[in-house]
Amino acid sequence: MDIIKSIEHEQLKSKVPDIRVGNTVRVHQRIKEGNRQRIQVFEGIVIKKQNGGLNETFTVRRVAYGVGVEKTFLLHSPLIEKVETVRVGKARRAKLYYLRERLGKAAKTKENVGARIENKEIVLKEEMPAETETAETVEAPAEEVKAESTVAEAHVTESAEAPVEEVKAEVADKATENK
Repeated sequence: MDIIKSIEHEQLKSKVPDIRVGNTVRVHQRIKEGNRQRIQVFEGIVIKKQNGGLNETFTVRRVAYGVGVEKTFLLHSPLIEKVETVRVGKARRAKLYYLRERLGKAAKTKENVGARIENKEIVLKEEMPAETETAETVEAPAEEVKAESTVAEAHVTESAEAPVEEVKAEVADKATENK
């Protein structure tokens, strides 16, 4: 893996919410004010998703006091606590920019009737305990290999000594024959 990709992979969240364009979502964002921290909730319609990997973003639009407000969130940001799906909307486009010109009920997407509201999470990285288990299983066969190698060395030494004795015996036979 490339150095940049490995650094980005470390920064990715292990579980990411399944966000779709057209859904009404409630985003819980951590806000720092001086030395205090609080969670602010922003509820609206997802009008677009962009990019991929670490830089993946989604934009949520809502109308507050007659003014349209759009906020763009980084999907893998540590400041995003959670994203809840409130309503499943029916969208046939990837970017819902046409909602900007609409007012009132027309500024909403049709609800996908009968759709289950599930807060699915997509698992990007596996948990660390699984890696420690594989490390333990690797160590156990290594000990067996060591035991097998000592047995193999014993056979090698025995077989190495046998030819030497045979050669000495042959040399001694030839020497007695020549005399």
